[in-house]
Amino acid sequence: MPDVSLLVLGTRTLALEIADLASDVPGLRVAGFVENMEPERCGEQLAGLPVHWVDDVGELAEDHVAVCGLATTHRGRFVDQVAALGLRFATIIHPTARVSRTTVVGEGSIVSAGAVIGAYSEVGRHVLVNRGALVGHHTEIGEFVSIQPGANVAGACTIGPRTYVGMGSVVLDHVNVGSASVVGAGAVVTRDVRDNVQVVGVPAHVVKEGVDGK
Repeated sequence: MPDVSLLVLGTRTLALEIADLASDVPGLRVAGFVENMEPERCGEQLAGLPVHWVDDVGELAEDHVAVCGLATTHRGRFVDQVAALGLRFATIIHPTARVSRTTVVGEGSIVSAGAVIGAYSEVGRHVLVNRGALVGHHTEIGEFVSIQPGANVAGACTIGPRTYVGMGSVVLDHVNVGSASVVGAGAVVTRDVRDNVQVVGVPAHVVKEGVDGK
């Protein structure tokens, strides 16, 4: 069976990393990138591959799939734009990641190198579980969440949609983090976090209200 052709949404540094990651996944062939903000970038190649303008990718929908190469929790805008043109989404799990067979990973999600997701967990659509991140058992991760490198979300936790969990942070077991919040790098979250707040420190405390992810 021929490899599936993959388009990476985005043209910045993370998109390049996601393309590199995907190149290690059997059955996938990275075919190019998609830009939706700077059309002049579409006249160039990136890592030797074409850059397509977003309005033109509908003609590729029949034999290509996509994945979003943006860390922002607002990447749903790009995802929706491409979905409206008929593209389907790949789920990428790097060969060095370990995901329990009892866990569900949603479409468009990325589980990067060295990441571990425990048993009976649920990872929503278009989630980024970055390098070396840990997600415990019986944990629920909402759609468009970003879990950055080295973060450790323990067992029986809930991370609400569009929340950003910063590099090296820790969320203790049985803790709920609300939607569209930000957990700062290195923070240790010991109690529930409300929607739309930023927390930092050890133990984590609220430093900003009214945030909308990152």
